[in-house]
Amino acid sequence: MKRQESAEDYLETILVLNKRLGMVRSIDIVNEMGFTKPSVSVAMKNLREKGLIEMDAGGFITLTADGKKIAECVFERHMVLTQALIYLGVPEDIAKEDACRIEHDLSAITFEKIKDHIDKARS
Repeated sequence: MKRQESAEDYLETILVLNKRLGMVRSIDIVNEMGFTKPSVSVAMKNLREKGLIEMDAGGFITLTADGKKIAECVFERHMVLTQALIYLGVPEDIAKEDACRIEHDLSAITFEKIKDHIDKARS
């Protein structure tokens, strides 16, 4: 799948909401992301068509294996980059926002180097 920032954000949000709530519906995504119901509905349709989510008859959304893999990757990037920016002295709220922007465009090599550096700094 070609990586798309919007799709990644939705998948990451579904992952986070699933950890927090257990079950996720479109309205939970609307409330979490602040998007309109029609926008989220279109996004969920697109993710379903790409085989990244499934939706049951009750409207509950689950990540497929492929969707979960992408979501976990994006979530890990978000957490590591947030920690790295905080380590550099960036205030937490700004670090979270910046990490969200950076996580989508950073190469795998650069991300692994940042991750290794953070791990060494903790040791």
